[in-house]
Amino acid sequence: MKHPQILTGRRILCALAAAFILPVCCSLAASRYPGGPGQAWAQEPEPADKTLSPYFFVKSDDPGIDQLPLKSTSVVVNISAFIADVAVTQVYRNDGSKPVEAMYVFPASTRAAVYGMKMTIGERTVTARIGKRQEAREAYEKARQEGRSASLLEQDRPNVFLMNVANILPGDEVETELRYTEILVPTDGVYEFVYPTVVGPRYSNQPAAMAPASEKWSMNPYLHQGESPTCSFDIKARVTAGVPIGEMSCPSHKAAIAYRDKSAADIDLDPGEHSGGNRDFILRYRLAGDRIESGLLLYEGSEENFFLLMGQPPKRVTPDSMPPREYIFIVDVSGSMHGFPLEISKKLVKDLLTGLRPTDLFNIMTFSGGSDLLSERSVAASADNIRLAIEMIQRPQGAGGTELLPAMRRAFSLPRTEKFARTIVIATDGYVTVEPEVFDLIRQLNGDANIFPFGIGTSVNRHIIEGMARIGSGEPFVVTRADEAPGMAEKFRKYVQSPVLTQIKVNFGDFQAYEVTPSGVSDIFAERPAVVFGKWKGKPQGTITISGLNGREKYEKRIDVAEIKPLAENSALRYLWARTLMTQLSDYNNLKASDERVKEITELGIRYNLLSAYTSFVAIDTRVRRQGEDAVTVKQPLPLPQGVSDNALAETQACIPAMAATSPGRYGYSGPADSFKTKSESLGGSYRIAEAKIGSAQDQARKAGGSGQEATDRTGDMESGPDEGAHRAEFVIERLTVRGGLSKEAVRQAVEQNLPLLRQCFGGNIPRFGLSMEWTIDRTGSVVNVRVLSNKGMDKMVLDCIGGQIGRWSFPAPKDGGKVNVTVTMSAANS
Repeated sequence: MKHPQILTGRRILCALAAAFILPVCCSLAASRYPGGPGQAWAQEPEPADKTLSPYFFVKSDDPGIDQLPLKSTSVVVNISAFIADVAVTQVYRNDGSKPVEAMYVFPASTRAAVYGMKMTIGERTVTARIGKRQEAREAYEKARQEGRSASLLEQDRPNVFLMNVANILPGDEVETELRYTEILVPTDGVYEFVYPTVVGPRYSNQPAAMAPASEKWSMNPYLHQGESPTCSFDIKARVTAGVPIGEMSCPSHKAAIAYRDKSAADIDLDPGEHSGGNRDFILRYRLAGDRIESGLLLYEGSEENFFLLMGQPPKRVTPDSMPPREYIFIVDVSGSMHGFPLEISKKLVKDLLTGLRPTDLFNIMTFSGGSDLLSERSVAASADNIRLAIEMIQRPQGAGGTELLPAMRRAFSLPRTEKFARTIVIATDGYVTVEPEVFDLIRQLNGDANIFPFGIGTSVNRHIIEGMARIGSGEPFVVTRADEAPGMAEKFRKYVQSPVLTQIKVNFGDFQAYEVTPSGVSDIFAERPAVVFGKWKGKPQGTITISGLNGREKYEKRIDVAEIKPLAENSALRYLWARTLMTQLSDYNNLKASDERVKEITELGIRYNLLSAYTSFVAIDTRVRRQGEDAVTVKQPLPLPQGVSDNALAETQACIPAMAATSPGRYGYSGPADSFKTKSESLGGSYRIAEAKIGSAQDQARKAGGSGQEATDRTGDMESGPDEGAHRAEFVIERLTVRGGLSKEAVRQAVEQNLPLLRQCFGGNIPRFGLSMEWTIDRTGSVVNVRVLSNKGMDKMVLDCIGGQIGRWSFPAPKDGGKVNVTVTMSAANS
């Protein structure tokens, strides 16, 4: 069996470069790129090689600018039965001597329906209005320029929000309050409320100059590992369950739990946790007897009526026979996983491997910029194979970018074994910006496998973790502590043995339900209720029947609607219904964009006063408060999530070009399978870090975008120094073939414009060579699946760099929405 070496020489070089060159690069990034203290990022053009990368916070020398305007975040949570209503108050204060505009990126629950916002300045309170995203932004910018206080709340991901607060004058204190509601769906009898506190640094290789404004939220400053959050955090919760509570805990923070009676409790954060805003706040509880509060809720409005159905599933049963199973484990070993998250992943995967049956097949892939496989085909779960797999997973230390998409494509394309049910396990923190592309890729499986994502860390990207499970008909898991790994592994084993309920159908009978979402209910793996929202007409009467298969037996549950009374306190159902429908429409829109669908989501947001990707809240004061001096835009720096190291930002843009030649796959190059494998003998190659040359900011900026040899050098294969005695060479297209919905001329023009960028892969000397490559242009104009067909006289590291560069190129989007295949033969001629 082929067992590749994991810690390749190339990766050692990347790690060394990150360790020694990163401080210089990051200082450069803070001064060179907009978004640092005192700079308005939206007003300056992005350098051509800048990606949507986060960067380290660097304190400004101007004492008049308050670079940390967010002083506190306080949260009040009221949970009634299984619906949570949440109020989040953020206090911004300007302790400097110049007016500022504050920008703050923060997370929220993936299920949050944000329905209100207000802004308070002194004794003046302004209630925000909902509007189309662009119109709200324009109103905010107009107020900002006129000197009026204003706040704008935008959704950049379903779980990532951006708050802008304009014209905070010296000495001002501005308070914003947003309100949202969400439903708590129990799993195996456990209710869990999660309040995310910080957005982890998202890896992106998308060029900033080409990105829409809605994607630039990831270009945010971060504090270094171990630094406490710069603003205080507090949370209070009240749970009114309606039935006796069996047990309650807060595993994430120190908190005091006081029971008012058997069915109600108050939760207060310990005063010592005022810096606890660097990890998700998690509250868990069970009801007495492990019962689940399922059933029917009704709300009767002035114009529309809404319902929520939670159907309790049966207890798990194990069928008499199970099909043989194949498990593909995909493990994120990128820089953001360094340390605590990666150690949890290793423990988790080890526990999962040791629990496999001898009749199972399995394979393991680790990925960062590139990917490594245990074997080109899945292998039997024998003791020897499991031992080799555990040895493989123990080696990576966490470095490089998070190229999740190429890794998943490679894993999904692995050959199948007939009559084996495939289960794919993905362990990652989800710190990427390619959620729509990942969901699209999973949909293409067409039910060919179940996806079980494990979110690893204290502040994971739950949007991508839960979305992968939802679309992949699996279950999401989040592991925040090492001691949770064995329990999660055992829970996973129980889940995959058999679904709790399959072939689920809901019959509403005489109950006049309409606009029901979701339209169908997928298999239930956990002991968790099926949740259905909708509207209803007429009288609340009739019988609702939920049916399905429990193992080999039929299951049926009936609910008499006439026994349920519509209640005014169920008004949140209108928001929850609209939010669920918007999520479903957005899922389809990510699969195939539609102007009609965007319009429908926008109209839902405006009609039901909800934040969405296309609607925003804006609050504007009528008074003009700033006159004369312009306000300085500052981005509130975020703490790194607890347990995440500085390696998470090792792919900061200033450092990327310098390491391009030594980090295959960093720019989307997926290449042939063996292009990411280096035999153990290659570790003997001589690598060194070149002396850093510190000059003017302009010189550093030029060098950061230039030859990889100025930062790193490999002796032997590439000996010549940068630019000295270099042969001037010109790249020539010998032959070009285009198949698909783009003209040959359009592709040629784009290739010719980008060819000069390949110079940086050669250092100083460009030898005469012949090279044939092919790649695919997807429906967005992005390059995927770059592959070398043939080459002559080229070093493998140079090939990796060229593949990475081509992976960054952009082309016109194909008119037919399909894919375009491109084959190019090129050469270099001395001039």
